[in-house]
This record gives sequence, structure tokens and C-alpha cells, in this order.
Amino acid sequence: MNGDKLAAFAGGKYLNLETYRRTGAPVRTPVWFAQDDRDPATLYVYTEINAGKVKRIRNNKNVRIAPCSIRGAVKGEWTDATARLVEGDEAALGHTLLNRKYWPKRLVDFFSPGRRSKLQIIAVNGRL
Repeated sequence: MNGDKLAAFAGGKYLNLETYRRTGAPVRTPVWFAQDDRDPATLYVYTEINAGKVKRIRNNKNVRIAPCSIRGAVKGEWTDATARLVEGDEAALGHTLLNRKYWPKRLVDFFSPGRRSKLQIIAVNGRL
């Protein structure tokens, strides 16, 4: 993603992640996101491992993102992006960044230590 498009996400708490069903119908979901200062072109989100968005990303990595409110009301322009399911060190990085930004996630992880293994980290990168 270029700097201009990323500027719309700076300081934001939520992004609307639009994934696509096999029929091509879009599904929009507001999610928390975090960004690594070392790689500002990648945004990390997380969800339950069996969530619909995970299944849709496995079938179609093309997504769109836009800054939004907690309820998903879009607050900026949509950006074309690609999403990939990450594991290992990159997933650990995503969890760390999200925990740093969102204290409620830290609480849930602390009180439900086995829950983290049931979460999927998704890396979202803008398309040039």
C-alpha cells in the first residue's frame, strides 16, 4: 500500500474487511487491525480460525479494506488489497502488535490461554 492510502488508517481502531463468497458476493466485516512500523505496508487482523472470512480468504485472496467505525460504517475510501493467512513467527508478530494496540485482547488472551491457538492472524497488503 502506498503512504497516501495508509494515511487513512493512521490512528484508526477498525477497518472494514471485504471478502468474497464463491458466488462473488461481498461480505464486509469490521475488525481490529495493527501495523508493524518496520513494514507499514502490512496490516494484521485476527479472527476465529473457523470464521467465514478465513474460508473466503482461502478461496479468494483478493479483498478490499476501508477505515470504519466499530459498527462498520465506512469512514474513507476502499483500497484493493490481498490477504493471506499467516502462521509461525509472522502470526506471533501479528498477535504482539494487536495486543499492544488493544488491551481487551490482552485480557482475553490472559484469562483464556488456550484461545490463542484457535485464532487466525491475517496479513493484509495493498495491491499496487
